[in-house]
Amino acid sequence: MLRKTGCEPSFRISDEGWAEGAVRCPSTHSDERPAGSPIDLLVIHNISLPPGEFGTGCVQRFFTDRLSVDEHPTFESLRDLHVASHFLIERTGTVTQFLPCTARGWHAGISSFEGRSRCNDFSIGIEVEGTDFCPFEEAQYAALVRLARAIILRYPIRAVAGHSDIAPGRKTDPGPFFDWSRLAVPEILGCGVSFPFFKACGLTI
Repeated sequence: MLRKTGCEPSFRISDEGWAEGAVRCPSTHSDERPAGSPIDLLVIHNISLPPGEFGTGCVQRFFTDRLSVDEHPTFESLRDLHVASHFLIERTGTVTQFLPCTARGWHAGISSFEGRSRCNDFSIGIEVEGTDFCPFEEAQYAALVRLARAIILRYPIRAVAGHSDIAPGRKTDPGPFFDWSRLAVPEILGCGVSFPFFKACGLTI
C-alpha cells in the first residue's frame, strides 16, 4: 500500500463505496457482485453524447434512464440500453459518481482480462468525457490520478486497463489520444499496479 505522505487523496471512498468529493448522481444500472469476487481492476472508457459534444448533461441522463432518444438522431441506437460506469470525469475535471464501487456496474459488456471473463464482476469503470479523435484535458488527467489513487487505497486494485484491452475488436476506447503515461506517477505505480497498455507497447516506466 502507499505510505501516508501527509497529502491525502481529494477523493475518499467510504465503506459503502461512495467517493467523498464527487458529485453523486445515483443510477439503478447495477446489481450485486458475485460473492467473494475481488475488486481488482480499473477500466478506463471514453464517452460523449451526442458524439463529439461535451458538457451536454446527456451522459448523466443516459446513465440514469432520463435520456430521451428523441433528443438527437444518434440516440436511437441507445434505445433500451441500460448501462452505467461508476464514475464520469467531465472535461472540466468534475467527477460524478453513479454507482457505489461495491456494486457491479454495467459498463464493460462482453469482456475478459487475463483469462477472467465478465469484467463487470471485478472491475470499477471510469468514463473520461472525450472521443477517440481529440486530446483529453489536463483537468481530467489530474482528477483521474486523484480518483484512481483513492480507489487503490480502498480496494486491492492490481491493474488498470482500457475498454479496448478487455474487449479488443469490439471497443476502441479510451482511444489513441488517451495518454497512459499520465498515470505513471508514484501515487499509482507505488502500489505495484500494472498497465497492460505499457506492456503491450514495450514502454518502460
